[in-house]
Amino acid sequence: MEALMPIITQLIAGAVGGNVAGAALKQAAVSVIVRTIVGAIGGVGGGFLLQMLGGEAGLSGLVANGIGGLVGGGVLTAIVGAVLGKKPA
Repeated sequence: MEALMPIITQLIAGAVGGNVAGAALKQAAVSVIVRTIVGAIGGVGGGFLLQMLGGEAGLSGLVANGIGGLVGGGVLTAIVGAVLGKKPA
């Protein structure tokens, strides 16, 4: 269970970050389910990148995973929303 805690934290924080970013950007093309799934995937990616860059040195592990998850989930959701929101000319 100890090894799964960072991944679970990243998934939850990413889902929250994805939904917050989607709501803030008012992306009507992306449903809540898609924002949650994309945010969770981005959360794991963001948490992993933060750990690779050494961001965990100054922060506790759980806080670093949460911040990385929030940012990663928000960024990936914004990218997906921008791509899906484009209408063909």
